[in-house]
Amino acid sequence: MRPARVLVVEDDNDIRKVLMDQLSLDGYVTAGAANGRQVMKMFYSFRPDLIILDLKLPDVDGIIICQHIRKISSVPIIIVSARDTLPDKIRGLEVGADDYVTKPFEYLELEARIKACLRRRRDSNILEEEILDLGELRVFCEQRTVVSGTRREKLTRKEFELLKLFIENRGKVLSRDFLSSRLWDEKEVYPWSRALDVHIRRLRKKIEPDPANPKFILTHSGVGYRFNPE
Repeated sequence: MRPARVLVVEDDNDIRKVLMDQLSLDGYVTAGAANGRQVMKMFYSFRPDLIILDLKLPDVDGIIICQHIRKISSVPIIIVSARDTLPDKIRGLEVGADDYVTKPFEYLELEARIKACLRRRRDSNILEEEILDLGELRVFCEQRTVVSGTRREKLTRKEFELLKLFIENRGKVLSRDFLSSRLWDEKEVYPWSRALDVHIRRLRKKIEPDPANPKFILTHSGVGYRFNPE
């Protein structure tokens, strides 16, 4: 198995170099980018397996970069930023990031999150090359796309993992603790409780005819959620 390729997007030269050096010592192949223009150039030439993305870039906000990459790829993205407010974290996840780490951080924590993202990416291959017909929904697992009515939506890695959990447990009420424990590794400590809500909301926007009145992902107040595809 080839070593994973990690693209480090950070405008601070010292931080970028330290991260790349530490990742290289841990066996990753690394490349660096200091601005948005370099990110897209390196994305196509380096073909990363994971991106570490700072939000404060000199030429474009990292949120824009994340949005653009999500339109063309499901590569895992971990945002690393000094922006530590709850709205910033929610915004980062809403535009497609798989994880959000605030500065300052311990490298060992970041490394654990990198491993978790890469492990989930490998594990999610379980449904590849299958087409699931769920009545009004069709899921194309290899491409991680969903057809709902006349809409065709691309799912992020985390959205696909969440939908896969619902499909595997259709008709059952799944607790928030169960969903969170399956979506995030034990070493991933989230200091806030909205992460699951953000991903549920994002998935509903892509598969529900009316996200404000969901018919597929149903909420059981105080308990969790139930997937009802029929």
